[in-house]
Amino acid sequence: MSDLPTPKTRKTSNWSAIWILPLIALAIGAWLAWRAYDQAGVVIHIQFESGEGIQPNKTEVIFKGIAIGKVIDMHVNRPNLSVNATIEMRKESADYLSRQTRFWLVKPRVSLAGVTGLETLVSGNYIAVDPVKGDLHHDFVALKEPPPLSDSLPGLHLVLKAERLGSLEQGSPIYYRQIQVGQVKSYQLADDQKTIEVKIHIEPAYADLVRKNTRFWNASGITLSGNLTGLKLHTESLASIAAGGIAFATPENYPDSPPTDPSKPFRLYEDFDAAQSGLNVHLKVHDVSGLSAGSTPVVYNGVQVGTVKNIDMDQDFNGATATLSMDPRTEDFLNSSTEFWMVKPSISLAGITGLEALVKGNYIAVRFGKAGEPTREFSIRPKAPPLNLDAPGLHIVLTSDKLGSLDVGTPILYRQLQVGTVQSYQLSRDRQRVVIGVHIEPEYANLVNTSSRFWNVSGVTLSGDLNGIKFKSESLQTLISGGIAFDTPDPKAAALTKVRRFSLYDSEENAKAAGLMVSLHASSAEGLREGTLIRFKGMEVGRIEQIDLDKDLSGVQLKARLTRAQERIARQGSRFWVVKPQIGLSGAENLGTLVSGQYIEVLPTDKPAPAQVAFNLLEQAPNRLLDAEGLRLTLSAARRGSLKPGVPVTYREVQVGSVTSFELGEQGDRVLIHILIEPRYAPLVRSGSRFWNSSGVGVDAGLFKGVKLRTESVETILAGGVAFATPDNAQMGEPARPGQTFALFDEANDEWLQWAPKIPLDKAPALR
Repeated sequence: MSDLPTPKTRKTSNWSAIWILPLIALAIGAWLAWRAYDQAGVVIHIQFESGEGIQPNKTEVIFKGIAIGKVIDMHVNRPNLSVNATIEMRKESADYLSRQTRFWLVKPRVSLAGVTGLETLVSGNYIAVDPVKGDLHHDFVALKEPPPLSDSLPGLHLVLKAERLGSLEQGSPIYYRQIQVGQVKSYQLADDQKTIEVKIHIEPAYADLVRKNTRFWNASGITLSGNLTGLKLHTESLASIAAGGIAFATPENYPDSPPTDPSKPFRLYEDFDAAQSGLNVHLKVHDVSGLSAGSTPVVYNGVQVGTVKNIDMDQDFNGATATLSMDPRTEDFLNSSTEFWMVKPSISLAGITGLEALVKGNYIAVRFGKAGEPTREFSIRPKAPPLNLDAPGLHIVLTSDKLGSLDVGTPILYRQLQVGTVQSYQLSRDRQRVVIGVHIEPEYANLVNTSSRFWNVSGVTLSGDLNGIKFKSESLQTLISGGIAFDTPDPKAAALTKVRRFSLYDSEENAKAAGLMVSLHASSAEGLREGTLIRFKGMEVGRIEQIDLDKDLSGVQLKARLTRAQERIARQGSRFWVVKPQIGLSGAENLGTLVSGQYIEVLPTDKPAPAQVAFNLLEQAPNRLLDAEGLRLTLSAARRGSLKPGVPVTYREVQVGSVTSFELGEQGDRVLIHILIEPRYAPLVRSGSRFWNSSGVGVDAGLFKGVKLRTESVETILAGGVAFATPDNAQMGEPARPGQTFALFDEANDEWLQWAPKIPLDKAPALR
């Protein structure tokens, strides 16, 4: 067995190559464990109102199109029956899962603003996230609606304040010149609970379009307005009609408006027209009928410059305050001299005004002032103001005692051609006259100068007397609505260089009457009136223009205009008296005044005398015999009888003189009767002449001789008279001396009636 080989032995180690595989497996397992730990997600819990549309291990959490988490489990919370979804988020998202992070479910949504979440129709609903960096938080409550755009989004973020939301909603577009440049982020009630705050986002490329004076308005739906000129339709786009929207623009009058301050809110106007306005003006009004908040326009020269925004009644309901939204361009013209008034359709005798208001409704007219303190508080005028004095044309002022039928718009006529209108009227400062503002159109301004005369031609002028009736009217228009006419007698007179006052006369006759004004004082104006004639020898020489009481009521003052022979009449010694109808036993006088009315007669002085313009009006005609030439004598009688001034003195039944006056003697026992013998018959009176009262009838009766009547004439029977006779012998005596006194017998002796001396008369022509 020795030949068998001897085995060689070697000492082996405890390590075996087979252990490499377990080590490799262990290393791989450790790496996988570390990797699993390192890449393990963050488990969070989100509470939803409903689990509809959410599926475990399928519904993902998407951020900017990338899945960053997945729903791994769902269960119902027992306390409030909400759905709690367990979600595993990627580890790298842990830093953004703070308490402010928001989650919401995205699903297909159709609204007027558009269709959102359309991609979920294929991929299914998903959970969107708005990450906010901060400390890790594990429990969240999902939003019911998608949140607004983040304030950190690049672009311009602004706040708009509106009185109502309208059809705006989250996502409504923002337009600039009908190009969408942003959208509505969100909206909420403001802290004052009266306005709505609308947050918007303008994309970065269009952020510079918003300036400090930019105006935003609600472009939702359709704006339709119309008037006599047609209809106006305004809208931004078809999308804004359905979904609503906001538009903005910067007014052209602010081309250099500075950039906006994002921290200051903008006002959101209700529509485009309101945005074009914007300045708030407060207007006190007394009558709000016809005013409509939001629609009544404010118009300047036919152009709308504002709108009535709202109307607030005063606490006592005696008036209201209307807030006007005015065009910003009017800011420099809103001062204390600016005037507002209401324009309504009006139909009157003066014509039809405000016709356009029948269709488009009442509106407020404005006339901007050129000077005054800036203000935003005004009171509405009760009527349209007069035309500005700087308006083209001629402006004059007329003064009258009464307005008559004149009104604003009454025509001013020159030869029946309308050349202007009445612009205004008001009482004078002393409240005694009416002041009328008149405007003459530019092309007719040269027709008026300092010699012009104006008169009222309203209605009808009707005058008449025994010779007939006179009817006068300027035109049918003035017959109904009134009017003022004027004439310029001297075209070469000085032209008007400034506003001038003219008197407005009642008639053309008074306006054209030149003449001289005088005053007559009377104890009474009975039977007299304005227009009463003043006559001399039957010719008209003037008229009464005004009658006023004395301040102490002791009489009346008559203002009269003398139009003929005024220089001769207006002198000391001239006498005025009233001519009235007189009916008596001696006859009737001045019967024409029963129809034509009383008039004033004047007797100018025939002697040189200084001028005089104030006279006393006599109650009866003056005794002209007191100034006449002739032989003046005095008769002494026991009683006057029926004698009175003016009764005749006769010689052989021929009137040769008149009784001028009478008076009591110094002892009161006699009556002194003064007579005047005409110069031609003065030689008939001698110292032996006998005078007797020839008034009435003398009766001589006897048993055998019968009855005998004696009288001078029928006139003396009624009015009375004096007769005289002169002896034809040596008893004739010397010619009577002026002022000589004779006895007046009650009756004549038969012997006196037989006297018939031959006495040569003066050769002067007889007056009767």
